[in-house]
Amino acid sequence: MSKSILMTGAVLMALAVILGAFGAHALKSRLATDMMQVYHTGVQYQFYHALGILIIGVLYLHYPSGTLSWSAILMTIGIALFSGSLYLLAVTGIKWLGAITPLGGTSFIVAWILFFIAVWKKTM
Repeated sequence: MSKSILMTGAVLMALAVILGAFGAHALKSRLATDMMQVYHTGVQYQFYHALGILIIGVLYLHYPSGTLSWSAILMTIGIALFSGSLYLLAVTGIKWLGAITPLGGTSFIVAWILFFIAVWKKTM
């Protein structure tokens, strides 16, 4: 499981770099400033949570736990929903996509709570 968590984190980090570069070079002249900021927020949160997934993968090597697995899964879902909806909103301008973003944010919050619980259980 740790291997798949680490591989997922690595792929999502690479995609964050690719999407960040794409935004900075290909989209900068095509998107309005506010939509460029929306896109940038998606990239930023993808970076944070892909790094979180990598941390979970390393921790899982030492303390395998279903709680950590769920934390990684929810961070991945959060990236898809939160960052994905922001990327699509920025590029298409379809406003209702913004309604999906909080679902991703909720996934991130639950993932970090599960991370806390997993660490707390192992240190008790």
